[in-house]
Amino acid sequence: MSAVSPGSMVTGLMAGVGMALLFGVMDASAKLENLTFLEKPLTPEQIALGNDDYVEFCASCHGANLKGQKNWKRRLDTGRMPAPPHDASGHTWRHSDQELFAITKFGVGAVVPGYESDMPAFEDVLSDEEIIAVLGYIKSVWSDEEREFQHNLNLKDGRAR
Repeated sequence: MSAVSPGSMVTGLMAGVGMALLFGVMDASAKLENLTFLEKPLTPEQIALGNDDYVEFCASCHGANLKGQKNWKRRLDTGRMPAPPHDASGHTWRHSDQELFAITKFGVGAVVPGYESDMPAFEDVLSDEEIIAVLGYIKSVWSDEEREFQHNLNLKDGRAR
């Protein structure tokens, strides 16, 4: 058995870490390759902006980890529903881009007339580009299957090609 020097162990360890980081970056960029809003590709810069805006404007209700409020399927004492999660456990991915944009910009009542929600409209808070960035960030955590399901909704919605 040959002796292994501490230097070669460190070099090997660093190479392994480097490969892991490289594959992580490749996975992340590959996942972003298919990320679109109304069939237009989203950039890493848009996703970063969306993450920042999500943290500032959405995380207080929908959670920093996109898990939503506790017992989000049970009505509050006010009769309104808690903020749902935006990850796979929620229903966000079951709405088209156009619906998600309208809900975010104008409030839930824009899609479900008469529906009362604690979620404010962000029309006077976020620009259209920022809303798209936030939605892109949310979509960036979905699986390929959830994105495919949502993509098909966009096609049925008739506003995406």
